[in-house]
Amino acid sequence: MRSTRGLVTTSALYAVLVSLAVVYIFPFLISISTSFKTDADAAAHPLALVPSTFTTAAYERLFLNSDFPLWFTNSVVVTVVVTIGRVFFDSLAGYALARLPFRGRGVVFAGLVAVMAVPGVVLLIPKFLVINALSMYDSYSGLIIPLLADAAGIFIMKNFFESVPPSVEEAARLDGAGTFRVFWSVVLPMARPALVTIVILSFQGSWNELSHFIVASQSPELFTLTKGVAQLSSGALSQGTQYPLKLGAAVVMTIPVAVLFFVFQRRIMNSSAGAVKG
Repeated sequence: MRSTRGLVTTSALYAVLVSLAVVYIFPFLISISTSFKTDADAAAHPLALVPSTFTTAAYERLFLNSDFPLWFTNSVVVTVVVTIGRVFFDSLAGYALARLPFRGRGVVFAGLVAVMAVPGVVLLIPKFLVINALSMYDSYSGLIIPLLADAAGIFIMKNFFESVPPSVEEAARLDGAGTFRVFWSVVLPMARPALVTIVILSFQGSWNELSHFIVASQSPELFTLTKGVAQLSSGALSQGTQYPLKLGAAVVMTIPVAVLFFVFQRRIMNSSAGAVKG
């Protein structure tokens, strides 16, 4: 009797999970399918998973007859630099807050938490004023520098470093290692799971960022994918719905984030397995 009830419960649970997976995956499948349709087919059969007429016209137009390659390049440059910067600076700041005694450390941490609680849209006007005052407006520096560190990443790294036994660092100091050497050679390699988390969050956040890029630049040469696709959504290239064009751009935008997540998800699992094994 118990085995029967357990089987029914397990089956019901899997049915719910499959239903949720379908609900989340179906819109993405629709986007992929629609990107290979004609405009007329997309308007007539918006939910069809198989195009009536298969065509790559939307992708050809995106890559050959639009500024999409420029937007993609700008997004790659900004995202890679921001991700590397956040991993480095968030780690440094997190280690300082977790291990280095200095006056006002509690106040700094309280300010960090306060920044996390403030909605980002509230900071847009002050951010614009600062960027403009520093003569970084409408430049790569204005797009990149304000994103090189974030409160959430520092918070994550601080909590992780606090979980590292101080005895590990003390042994390194007895061998003559300085503060930065202890951080770089001893503690940071132990923080691989936290670093992977920062990489994923930083890449995803900067790749999908829009509001900061709106207030930091206006030149078409500095458009990123988010600004460019937003322009497409407003009907920039031609008249009509342009569903295949818009959804094709959305699909291309999704691929790098999805690939990064699946690659680093395995790294997280391997790091956890190594920690358990050790």
